[in-house]
Amino acid sequence: MYKAPVGEIAHTLKSVAGLSAALEAGKLGDLSDDLVDAILEEAGKFASDRIAPMHGPGDRQGATCQDGAVTMPDGYKDLYQDWIAGGWNSLAADPEHGGQGLPTMLAMAVSEMWNSGAIGFGLCPTLTMGAIEAMEAHGSEELKATYLPKLVSGEWTGTMTLTEPQAGSDVGALKSRAEPVGDGTYRIFGQKIFITYGEHDMAENIVHLVLARLPDAPAGTRGISLFLVPKFLVNEDGSLGARNDVVCHSIEHKLGINCSPTCTMIYGDGKFGDQPGAIGWLVGEENRGLNCMFTMMNNARLAVGIEGVAVAEAARQKAIEYANERRQGKAPGWTGEGMSPIVLHPDVRRDLLTMTGLTRAARSICYACAHAIDMSRAHEGDEAKFWHERASLLTPIAKAFSTDIGSQVASLGVQVHGGMGFIEETGAAIFMRDARIAQIYEGTNGIQAIDLVMRKLPQSDGACVAAWFDELDATIAELAASNNPAFGASAERLKQAMDALRAATDALSAMLHGGDTAGALAGATPYLKLAGLASGGVYLARAALADGENGERAALCRYFAENLAGETAALCRTVETGAESLHEAGEFLVA
Repeated sequence: MYKAPVGEIAHTLKSVAGLSAALEAGKLGDLSDDLVDAILEEAGKFASDRIAPMHGPGDRQGATCQDGAVTMPDGYKDLYQDWIAGGWNSLAADPEHGGQGLPTMLAMAVSEMWNSGAIGFGLCPTLTMGAIEAMEAHGSEELKATYLPKLVSGEWTGTMTLTEPQAGSDVGALKSRAEPVGDGTYRIFGQKIFITYGEHDMAENIVHLVLARLPDAPAGTRGISLFLVPKFLVNEDGSLGARNDVVCHSIEHKLGINCSPTCTMIYGDGKFGDQPGAIGWLVGEENRGLNCMFTMMNNARLAVGIEGVAVAEAARQKAIEYANERRQGKAPGWTGEGMSPIVLHPDVRRDLLTMTGLTRAARSICYACAHAIDMSRAHEGDEAKFWHERASLLTPIAKAFSTDIGSQVASLGVQVHGGMGFIEETGAAIFMRDARIAQIYEGTNGIQAIDLVMRKLPQSDGACVAAWFDELDATIAELAASNNPAFGASAERLKQAMDALRAATDALSAMLHGGDTAGALAGATPYLKLAGLASGGVYLARAALADGENGERAALCRYFAENLAGETAALCRTVETGAESLHEAGEFLVA
C-alpha cells in the first residue's frame, strides 16, 4: 500500500527546487519551514490512510451513468467531502475568495500525494483548480463573486470543456456555438467529449468552462470564446436554482482511471429549461477564449506532469515491496537458506534503481517548474519576466518527460512482478493502465515537444535557456569540487549530458534560423527527453549534495549518471542527424 514519501518530497522542495531559499528571502509571505512540514505530514496521512485504500475498489467498481446521472464508486462522495472539509481544495487559491494563498510548490507537492493515492480521485480537484485560475484571471467581478467562493472551498467543482469529436488537438475545428440572448447571457449548443468529471455526485454543482463560437466569429482559433455554464443556475442569494440545459449523455469505458467519469456532454438539447440552450456567461473577451483557456491549461500541464510522478512513485513503492518479499533462484553471493529475495538479483535491482532515479528526477523538474511560477508572482519587472520565462520553459518538459516516466516506471513495475504483474489482483497493472492517459491529455507529449522547441527555446533570444543551463552547470561544478568518492564518475557523466544538451540546442537553433522547420520538428521529441534526462540527473546531484552525507541520494545520483545519463549522447545525434531518415522512411507510411 502506498505510503506518502513526505521526507523525500520535503527534501526535493527545499533543497532542490528552491523552497528554502525562497522562504529565507521572504518571497512566500508568512509561510514558515515548520508550517510546510506540518502541511506535508497531514497531506501524507490523508493520502496514505484515506485515498490509497479506495484506489483498487474504485478501479474495479468504476463510475456509472444512468439517465444522465453519474454515480461515483462506493465511498468516494464521503471521501471527497472529508477532503474538502480539511481545506485541501483551497490551498493555493486567492485569500480574497476564501483560499489560503499558499505557493504553487506546496499545492503541487500535496497534489502528488492525492494522485499517488488514486489518480482518478486527484483528477477532480485538478480540474477545479484550473477553473479557479481561469476565473481569477479573466472572470468578471460579478462572476467571481458568485462562483469563486464555492469553487475555492470545493463545494462546487469545475471542468475544462474543449474537445469535440472532430476537434481534439486542433481546437480551432470546434463547432459548438453560443447565441447572445440580449441580457448578458448566451445560449450554448454543442457536444463535448472526454470531459473529466463532467458529471458526478460528489458536489452539489458543477461549473463548466466551455469553448464555443459566437455568430459571425472568425474561423479557426481566432473565433473561439469562453463561457461559464453551471449545471445548476445560481439565484441572487447564492442558492441553487433551476437545472441548466446541460446533460451527460454517457461516460467512456476506459483503459484506466476508471473511478474518474470521462463524459460526453450535450449542451442545449432542450431536456432542461423553458427553451433549448444551456445558459452561459462570457469569460474574458469575445473571440479570445483560447487565451483564457490557456491560463487553465498551462498550469494544468504541470499538474498532469505531477500525475506522472505520482503514479511512478506508487508503482515504484509497490515493486520494491514485492521484490523484497518474492523469492526466486539464488542471487550472486547469496548464502542464506533456500531461494534469495529477487531484490538481490542485479537485473531486478537495475529495474528498481531505474524506477527510483527516473521518479525523483521527474519530481525535481516538476517542483522546479512550480518554484518558477511562484517566483514569477513574487517579483516584478525584469525579475518577474525571468521567472515567467523559466516556468514557460520547464512546463512542457515537466508535463511530457514526467508522464513518459510515469508509463515507463509503471511498466517496469509490472516487469518486476513477473507473471504476477500481469494479473489484476496483484495491483501492479493498475498503475500502468492509469499512467497511459497522462501522455495524451492536456496536449499530447508530441505537442509539448513542439512547444518547447518552437516557442520556449527562442525566449529572449535564447537567454532563458542559457541561464538555466548555467544554473545546472554550477551544480555539476559543485559536484566535481566535492571530490567525494561516493559520487564516482557522476560529475564527468553529467557534464557530458549537459554538453549533449547544449549541442542539440545549438543544432535546433541553427535549423530554425535556417528555415528548416521540418528538421526542428523531427528532433523535438528526442530533444525533450534529452533535456529531461540531463536536467533530472543534475537535480539528483543537487539533492545528494544537500544531503551532507554519503547515503542513498549520493548512490542514486551515481547510478543515474553512470547508467542512464549516457542515453543523452544518442538523443543528441538523433536531434542533429535523424530528420532526413525520418522524412524519407515516413513516405512509405502514406496511403
